[in-house]
Amino acid sequence: MHMKLLLSIPPLRRTLIFIGLFTLCTPLIHAQNEEVNRWTLQQCIQYALDHNIQIQQAGLSLEESEIDRSDALGNYLPGVNFQANNSWNSGLTQNITTGILEQQTTRNLSLNATANVPIFQGLRNLKEWQRAKLTKLANQYSLKQMQDNILLNVTNAYLNVLVNKERLEVLKEQSALTLQELERTRILIEEGQSPAGDSLDIKATYAQERQQIVNAQNDIKINLINLAQILQITDYQSFDIADAQYDVPIETILIRTPQEIIQHAKENRYEIKVAEQDLKIAEKDIEIAKSQLYPTLDGFVNFNTRESGARRALQGIVDPDNPTRIIGQIEGTGENVVTDNYLVEEIGPSPFFKQLSRNKGWSYGLRLSIPVLNGFSARNSVKRSQINAKRNAYQLEQAKLDLESNVYQAYVDAQGAAEAYQAAQVVADSKEKAFEYTQARYDVGHITSFEFSQAKFDLANAQSDLVNAKFDYIFKLKVLELFFGIAPEDITI
Repeated sequence: MHMKLLLSIPPLRRTLIFIGLFTLCTPLIHAQNEEVNRWTLQQCIQYALDHNIQIQQAGLSLEESEIDRSDALGNYLPGVNFQANNSWNSGLTQNITTGILEQQTTRNLSLNATANVPIFQGLRNLKEWQRAKLTKLANQYSLKQMQDNILLNVTNAYLNVLVNKERLEVLKEQSALTLQELERTRILIEEGQSPAGDSLDIKATYAQERQQIVNAQNDIKINLINLAQILQITDYQSFDIADAQYDVPIETILIRTPQEIIQHAKENRYEIKVAEQDLKIAEKDIEIAKSQLYPTLDGFVNFNTRESGARRALQGIVDPDNPTRIIGQIEGTGENVVTDNYLVEEIGPSPFFKQLSRNKGWSYGLRLSIPVLNGFSARNSVKRSQINAKRNAYQLEQAKLDLESNVYQAYVDAQGAAEAYQAAQVVADSKEKAFEYTQARYDVGHITSFEFSQAKFDLANAQSDLVNAKFDYIFKLKVLELFFGIAPEDITI
């Protein structure tokens, strides 16, 4: 029944009822939006610098370079190794005390400690230490370059949201004007001053504008999701940017010449610094490879001892039953050579620490290694390092050329965006004045509703173009400022 009653209301009044209901629901919508987290550009930039995965990965590379530096420092320290071996022998084995093969089960322990001290390694340790410091610096520059790239991505995504929000406001203002004209036309039709067909074009325009508003709202949601993904935020529902009025900044950067910006960029941009460090690392690799051609000298110290659980043979008194034993004969006479025949008593092993002390020994010395023939591997390693250094030298030159080209392109883009923004302002101002004139003529009935709608459509397009030109100009100014060396924390709009 309620649906039949609603359908019995004229279409125009149904539209007005829906608008009224929407207006009544607006406070509730605002109440729900109070829980939305609204982010400023600076908050987005800082959050991205702290949480972006690519930046975190670059940070891991920096941690690895610190480990490499620790490795290079460790090459200066002596290498100390300790070995312990405890074994059991069963069956016919040699008694380590008497040297006689016996059927027995024995336990033997040996301890060994060795210290190697590098004395001369062809300066390899020094070169690797220097290379580790260069690698750490290169990774620091790479991290800064990654932060700049993320900053640009965040700024661009943030401005895209702003563009669509301002475009939505323009569409809402145009839709409100259309609604006013629709109500005015309805009154004129009811009073008989205008034909019924005058409202058709306005209704069609209003429907199109409502559709454009829905599309703009969807674009805002999509751009907000894109920004949230860059920031690694998954709570899309409560994420939004701060509502603020953004004016075009003063274009002080365009006062400088492209040559000034290029020179400053070459001295400060991280892509150049990374390429320079890569070249220095490649040159250091040549020095490290050449160290393989030099002799190496090491010192060593070795300590060893042993202990056995085997029983010992202890020489006792002369055997009274067999006091002598033959140990040989005299050649020529055949006379026997005899000696006292002692009784041998088997006793347990000596105490553990006594054996270790009694059996200890030291060895020390120098070890010289001279490379003579290694299948050309050392010399080929030098040649490969030299080729890699040339490659990095070319990459540095290319990085400088690319930077120069990018700065020129950014400078031209910023100048073009400035001119486009100024032209869009002129067009928007002209279209606004033209619309005011058209509206005045429409109010007195000198033009049709179609002509009025066309003028309003032209104004909406001009205002939309102005919004696009404005934020495109802002973004290109930010790009140029980054080339000039503006710090990320100083980027504002």
